[in-house]
Amino acid sequence: MKKFLPFTFLCLVPLIGCGIAEEEHNAALQKIEKLTSDLNASNSANTKLSTDIETLRAENATLKNRLEELGENVQKLLGEKGLLADDLAATKEREARLRNEQKAQKERLDKYRKVIEKFQKLVSSGKLKIRIVRGRMVVEMDSNILFPTGKATLSDVGKVALGELSSILKTIDARDFQVAGHTDNVPIKSKGFASNWELSTQRAVTVVKFFQEQGVNPKNLSAAGYAEYMPAAPNTNEDGKSQNRRIEIVLMPNLDELPDLSGLGMN
Repeated sequence: MKKFLPFTFLCLVPLIGCGIAEEEHNAALQKIEKLTSDLNASNSANTKLSTDIETLRAENATLKNRLEELGENVQKLLGEKGLLADDLAATKEREARLRNEQKAQKERLDKYRKVIEKFQKLVSSGKLKIRIVRGRMVVEMDSNILFPTGKATLSDVGKVALGELSSILKTIDARDFQVAGHTDNVPIKSKGFASNWELSTQRAVTVVKFFQEQGVNPKNLSAAGYAEYMPAAPNTNEDGKSQNRRIEIVLMPNLDELPDLSGLGMN
């Protein structure tokens, strides 16, 4: 008895024999190969992307650190800028103050020059000297011309010299004058004076009273005696002693000529 193959099997054999199934098979293989290639390319791309992401993360971290450092530097620079601005403002303030002081100093010098010009005739005649002592103008007259030795009474020559001086003092406005008496270091041997303190002081008072009689405002006058304790020259010889026996008329500074002490914070 003959056996027959199933119909389905008989039908497939001719198909394989005609090549249709093989083409589809090859096409499927090519498709698989392409998909595999695409998958491998995708995996490579993913690997590269992962590497790039890690690189970017590292760069971001570096940039973050740099930005933080820059931020700190910027804050530091802003702080330094503020300090520089304060220094600049303080410098400008000091410059303005110095300019004002320079202007005031020039004005004071101009005033002193004008005063010196008034005394120039007496200076030229040798009756007095002009000196600047501790920032003050001092008119110096020799006591040997004004007073007899050991006396506090004006000589006739002294009265004439002081009369010329008083006429100048009356023309100087808004200024106080201190008359200071000085002696050499030789002890006084007069019954009228216990020491050179009394002699120097009494001579200063005598000159002040004379100026008052000549019309100088007494409110602008004062008297002081220094005995031998503020010498103008050494007392080692007669010439030095002669220089020390003197009457000084000190032009006292006005309030606007005094330094500003408001910054001391004294109440």
